[in-house]
Amino acid sequence: MDPTAHRVTDGEEAAQAVLRSRLRAAVIDIAPIFGFTVSYAFTHQLTVALALALAAAAGVCVYRVVRGESVWRALAVLGLVCVQGTLAAKTGEATNFFLPNLVMHSVVVVANAVMLLIRRPLMGVAVALITKEGPGWHRCPVRRRAYVKGNLLILASGVVMLAIQLSLYLSGQAVALGTADAFGPPVLALSMLLGWRIYRRALGGHSCATNYRTTTETSLPLERTLP
Repeated sequence: MDPTAHRVTDGEEAAQAVLRSRLRAAVIDIAPIFGFTVSYAFTHQLTVALALALAAAAGVCVYRVVRGESVWRALAVLGLVCVQGTLAAKTGEATNFFLPNLVMHSVVVVANAVMLLIRRPLMGVAVALITKEGPGWHRCPVRRRAYVKGNLLILASGVVMLAIQLSLYLSGQAVALGTADAFGPPVLALSMLLGWRIYRRALGGHSCATNYRTTTETSLPLERTLP
């Protein structure tokens, strides 16, 4: 068996493991959104909803630190919720709690579309970063086309979610927007997993020489990226 092909398989399996871990992390990260949405739906009190969102964000932060994850990653979640809470409190509009996520989602969708247009699908770029692969995947037309096919599903799901969120934000439906926002990260992570399966199916039995490092060289960086 070609040792290069074996390293490619190992690297791509490691990338899939990281994608699965991101799905689990997404479920944890929506706790502040869930807390805000549920409390606002029952009380219609912005102050109460913000308090519960901050408490949930603090809980997520502590949970990640206890698990030995990056302190900066843990603080990022808490910092984002603080920004969301500030926007909602200053404007008095519950929908503005979700504005930062809406902006970030819009940027990701636009970037995804642009990268597809220039034949540099974000899925391929992300997997190459995870596995420490060089530009070899882009030089292979079979892999490039497979990545484009998988990335189209990710882009489609992102566009649909963004359209729903924009509609709810403009109509001022805070609870419905919070529900859609809470489903956003898991839907994105799930679409990435499904997109990966499309990529693998489109790739079939094809293998090519790439710049993958050995499994030993990539395993330690991958362990550090797991949430």
